[in-house]
Amino acid sequence: MTTADTFRRRPLYSLARAEFRQFLRNRTLVVMGVVFPVLLPLTIFLLSRSNGVTHDSVAATFDMFALYALVFVQFYTVLSMVTTRRGEGVLKRLRTGEAADWQILAAPNVPGVTVTAASSLVVAAVVYGSGAPAPANPLLIALGLAAGVPVFGLLALATSGFTKNAEAAQITSLPVMALAMIGMGNIRDALPDRAADIVGWTPYAAVSDLVRLGASDGTVSGTFADSARPVATLIIWTALAIGLVYKSFRWDDRG
Repeated sequence: MTTADTFRRRPLYSLARAEFRQFLRNRTLVVMGVVFPVLLPLTIFLLSRSNGVTHDSVAATFDMFALYALVFVQFYTVLSMVTTRRGEGVLKRLRTGEAADWQILAAPNVPGVTVTAASSLVVAAVVYGSGAPAPANPLLIALGLAAGVPVFGLLALATSGFTKNAEAAQITSLPVMALAMIGMGNIRDALPDRAADIVGWTPYAAVSDLVRLGASDGTVSGTFADSARPVATLIIWTALAIGLVYKSFRWDDRG
């Protein structure tokens, strides 16, 4: 690594550390990052153990965890933090410093990535430590979360362009949240076939498919074969989300 490379990475580290401190100071975001993704799925899982622990119940638990982690931790946290920073003029001032634009935009995603990674280990430890059947392909569970994080982070940046302030984020976030919830496996199963197929091309539905495939009782080769569509869906949505950010993101409330 050259000296120039090290220099270019310093702003991202400093910005990410500052964003994480701000995240920890916001009690609402901290509660949303812990209660929804960790306590709710685990509570439902532990209460349902009396009926037996199956691959389906484990898949549903991870599906719920992934939904809350990506929507409430990654998406809403980034949307709220970026919109607040823009309103305070912080984003505009940061652009006059040594940080590149991508570093400024990447930093607010770090708290969500960190919390999601730590929470996933806690959920997995409790679920499988309590005697749940082993997953068919844990790599797909990790892939679903890892691929979902940048998509929902980018969607948060794009949504901030239509969000006047942090309070308005409660309204502008609803379409993404609602579409994500409809993409959950259990909900899609209740939809008509045509509607379920259309919803299957949405970003969270792809994450849900990967997580459920990974936690299923299938074979490794079979789960990899079935993962082609959700992986392609997430690639497409990543590209679309990048385009939306370029088109709608605003660095200043006046521009």
